[in-house]
Amino acid sequence: MNLPLDISLIGSIFASDILPIFILAGVGFVLARRFRAEVRTLSTVAFNALSPCLVFYQLVTAEISGSQSLRVAAFCVLLTIAIGVAARLVSLPLRLDRMTLSSFLLVAMFSNSGNYALPVVLFAFGKDALAFASVYFVTSAILIYTAGILVAASGHGSMRLALTRLVRVPAIYAVTAAAIVLSTHTTVPLVVLRPIGLLSDAAIPIMLLVLGMQLERAVMPKHPMAVGAAVVLSLGIAPLIAFGLTAMLGLTGAAKQAAIIEASMPAAVITTVLALEFDLDAAFSTSVVFFTTILSPITLVLLIAYLK
Repeated sequence: MNLPLDISLIGSIFASDILPIFILAGVGFVLARRFRAEVRTLSTVAFNALSPCLVFYQLVTAEISGSQSLRVAAFCVLLTIAIGVAARLVSLPLRLDRMTLSSFLLVAMFSNSGNYALPVVLFAFGKDALAFASVYFVTSAILIYTAGILVAASGHGSMRLALTRLVRVPAIYAVTAAAIVLSTHTTVPLVVLRPIGLLSDAAIPIMLLVLGMQLERAVMPKHPMAVGAAVVLSLGIAPLIAFGLTAMLGLTGAAKQAAIIEASMPAAVITTVLALEFDLDAAFSTSVVFFTTILSPITLVLLIAYLK
């Protein structure tokens, strides 16, 4: 690959995948700063109405097949477990309070596998890789709204309380409904699917507005060392684990490319929504999402060049 192509690749990734994220977040920032828009209201809309539709729509419309697809799903589960264990070990010397610890685990375990990752994979590796990236995204969505909710809810109480709060999360019922539709091969009527699709399309932009509104309220985090540790886990440790898991699971070609790029994404925007909904350390989550997103072009360009 020659130098001009490298420069073009870097510029295209930034213009197509990074800049739109910051434009939307910037709109949220202006709404909060200029018009005093209330972030919790928008967060509630995203959490209770838009996110369930996003999960359901992705599950019932995704075309998931083949042994490589199953391996990508297994890769996502194993990566989430591995980075969660690594994050818990890293957190021990940091002596974080319970709320910040839950936020720390969330931002480390769950990456921006949708609105950021899917365009990057498509641009860099084409439609075959995009199909595998969609498998990762759907698997990650299920994990976020099950294991992620438990982690978030545990920030304020026992596991029993966490389970109690879990059953009140609308996205859990969206996953259940999608599982029933898929297992029974039911065709969802268009009169139902189309409005769900519209709400699904609105989910990611609204989450980015929430991120921008949170950034408007951002202050210096109380735990800068923990923010730095979370950034290293997301952008440094996760890709290393990903290379090991792809070798262990026998992922090759487009499946390997998609899996590694998905694993190397910045912290998920949904973690800021969960932090707000469960009264965790939202300032910490926002800081990690912000810094991992800002720094991610550096690591992603290097990974894409290597994987090509």
